[in-house]
Amino acid sequence: MELNLMIGNVINSCFYILSVIGYWLIFRKCGVRGWYALIPVAREYQLGRCADRERDGRTFAITYVICNLLNIIGRFLPKEKITTVMGVVYMVVLVVMVVMYLTYLIYSARVFSGLTQMFNRSRRWVLLMILLEGPTLILWGLSPKFMPSQKVVDYGRAKAAGLSGVEAATAGEGLTVNIRERAVIDFFRKRYLLRDIHMTIPKGHMVLLLGGSGAGKTTYVNAVTGYEKAKAVITLDGHDVYREYEGMKYDIGFVPQQDLMRGNDTVHLTLTDAATLRLPASVSWADRRKRVKVVLEQFGLGGVRNHLVEKLSGGQRKRLSIAMEYISDPSLFILDEPDSGLDGVVARGLFEKLRAIADTGKIVLVITHTPDRVIDLFDDVIVLAKDAKRTGRLAWYGSVEETYTFFGKSSMEEILKSINQKEEGGEGRADEFVEKFNSLSQQKAG
Repeated sequence: MELNLMIGNVINSCFYILSVIGYWLIFRKCGVRGWYALIPVAREYQLGRCADRERDGRTFAITYVICNLLNIIGRFLPKEKITTVMGVVYMVVLVVMVVMYLTYLIYSARVFSGLTQMFNRSRRWVLLMILLEGPTLILWGLSPKFMPSQKVVDYGRAKAAGLSGVEAATAGEGLTVNIRERAVIDFFRKRYLLRDIHMTIPKGHMVLLLGGSGAGKTTYVNAVTGYEKAKAVITLDGHDVYREYEGMKYDIGFVPQQDLMRGNDTVHLTLTDAATLRLPASVSWADRRKRVKVVLEQFGLGGVRNHLVEKLSGGQRKRLSIAMEYISDPSLFILDEPDSGLDGVVARGLFEKLRAIADTGKIVLVITHTPDRVIDLFDDVIVLAKDAKRTGRLAWYGSVEETYTFFGKSSMEEILKSINQKEEGGEGRADEFVEKFNSLSQQKAG
C-alpha cells in the first residue's frame, strides 16, 4: 500500500514537472515571462492570457486553487458514516469537490480551446491537453511548427510618459482637481486607471471632457463627484468633496446617459419626486414646490407639466432628465452624452440651455461624442488619453482655441484621432502630448 502510494506520488510529481516545463515553453513563445510557470494560480491565469481568454484564465486559476484546498481538507477529514456529524461534513466536502473539479475541467477546456485558436490548430488537441497537459504543451513549446498568431502585450512593462510633479493650487472658488492616482487590484496586479490629473476650473465655465474609449472619462467623473474615491483632493468652492461629502453631494449634479424615469408618471410628479430626493431635508415643502415651478419654466417644460413622461419627445425627455438633477441647484453640473439620440437642431438647443446654466456662475462639465457641432458654446477642453501603459492621463486642459493650437488640428474629432492608440485606428500619439502638456505645466509652475 505504501509502495503504491509512493509510486503514485512519483508519477504525479513527474507530470507536474512536465506541466511546469510545458507552461514555461508556451509562455516564452507567447511573450509572457517564463518564471510564471513556477507559481500556481499565476501559471493558470497567464495561460489564459496566452489563449486570449483572460477572464476564463482567472476562473481556471481560482478553481485550481479551490480544488487543491478541498483535496487537502478531504485527506484530513475522517471517513465516518453519514449518520455522524463528521460523516456529513466529509460528504459535503466531497460533493463540493466534485462540482469544483467539473468547473475546473470546463474552464481548462475553454482555455485550451482558446490556445488552439491562437496557434491555429484543430480543437481536437483540447482533449489531449486535458489528459496529457505537460507533454502536449512541451511539444507545442519546442516545435517550430506551433507558433501563436499574436503575443501577449504586457502594458505594465511599456515605457509611458513621466509624471508632471505639478499639482493645482486649491482655489477658493471653482473646482480644483488633484488626482494623484486611481488604481484597482486586478487579479493580484495593481492597475492604474488614472494618474497625474491636476487642474482648476473657474466658475461660469462650460467644459468639454474629451477622450477615447477607455481613456478614463467615467473614472474621472466618478472621482470628481466622490462616487468612487481616488487618491486625490477634490475641492469645490474651497470645500473638500471627500471629507465633506454628505454636505457637498447636493452641490454636485450628475446626469447619466440613460434616463431613470418612470414612463407612467407626469412631468410635474417626476420633478416633485426628484426634489424630494435631491433637496436637503431642511428645505420646506413650499420651497420645494417653488423650486419645481422655477425649473419647469427654466427648461421649457411648463407647457407639458401634466403630460406623461412616455408621451414626451426625445428632446423633452432629455430636458426633463437634466432638470431632475438640476433641481438641487448644483454648483457643479456634469452630463454624460446629453445629446445622445438627438438630431442636430434639438441637440444644439439643449447645449444652449447648458451654456445659459454656466453663464449663471455654474461649472458645466460635458461628455459628448459629437463635440464639433457645438464646440463654440464651450470655454475649455479637458483631453484624457491612454498612455503606453493604458492608464488615463491628462493630455491637455485649456481654452478651445489653445486646444487647436496645442494639437495642431482643426477639429475635436481630429484631436481624438491623434491621441487614440493605433490599434483603435488612431495615430498613437498620446504619450507625446502628455509629455508636452507636462512640460507646459512645469514651465508655468516654475
